[in-house]
Amino acid sequence: MAAKWGIALLTLLGRLPLPVLRALGWGLGWVLYAAAPGRRHVVQTNLKLCFPAVSEAQRRRWAVQNFIYFAQTLLDRGWLWSASADVIESRLKRVGAWSELAALAERTELTSSTSTSTATPLPTPTVLFSPHFYGLEAGAMAMSLAIDRDYTSIFTTQSNPAINDWMTQGRQRFGKVQMLRRDQGVKSIVQSLRKGGALYLLPDMNFGPEESIFVPFFGQQAATVPSLSRFAKLGRARVVPVVSRVTRTGYEIEVMPPWAHFPSDDVQADTALMNQRLEGWINQDPAQYYWVHKRFKTRPPGVASVY
Repeated sequence: MAAKWGIALLTLLGRLPLPVLRALGWGLGWVLYAAAPGRRHVVQTNLKLCFPAVSEAQRRRWAVQNFIYFAQTLLDRGWLWSASADVIESRLKRVGAWSELAALAERTELTSSTSTSTATPLPTPTVLFSPHFYGLEAGAMAMSLAIDRDYTSIFTTQSNPAINDWMTQGRQRFGKVQMLRRDQGVKSIVQSLRKGGALYLLPDMNFGPEESIFVPFFGQQAATVPSLSRFAKLGRARVVPVVSRVTRTGYEIEVMPPWAHFPSDDVQADTALMNQRLEGWINQDPAQYYWVHKRFKTRPPGVASVY
């Protein structure tokens, strides 16, 4: 019952003008920074590991802003998952290689059909690499609103059914979006890609040693899911990075050009390259990244815990 009341409250708050909602998020962010010492320690530890040369005062400012972005984007789900397409579009700014992304959705590639004498034209299989910047929900919405194609995204099931339903329904409001649980395996994802679909993938998290390999991330050996390289190879797909940032007027969604010569035959090298390029985007505005996650929870053998 509490979850349903919370969803109703967020939906109601989502009707407020965006400047008012962002002001509420600013205040809530400060409250969370003060009231959640455990999670504050995680953010501060991550920033210290990744930016050791930056002053402690600057890292503290980033940590506070990180909690503010967390709170603001949490409140924004109230309108992202309930407002009209016109309202959402008015708060999205698309920059970068959107025309190249749209071109991949055109029927430009051929795949053999069951008949050897015919072929069916299909869009180019595409993996949308969306790192964990706080604007990623808006990025997914921008995709489904702008480009007509089949999208698949992977999500972790929430323990509360009401929250789970709210999330999945909100993310599937526009376009052709299919949400798959992480435990449903890769077969359906690969099949969708090979039929010309797009996969909205968020692989830059620590899901434990069973699913990860160790590659550098800001000078640390970080357990990293190698799924970007593997899905691209299995799905014969192009990789297109999408970076979504919070702005005062909503969100800026930047699409990068498709990566050349990716994937390679070396999953380790591909995953290290992914982290290296991610570092460059984070450096543009470190407070926008999802530092509340225990990114370095899994450590190499013999290396002490940092949290």
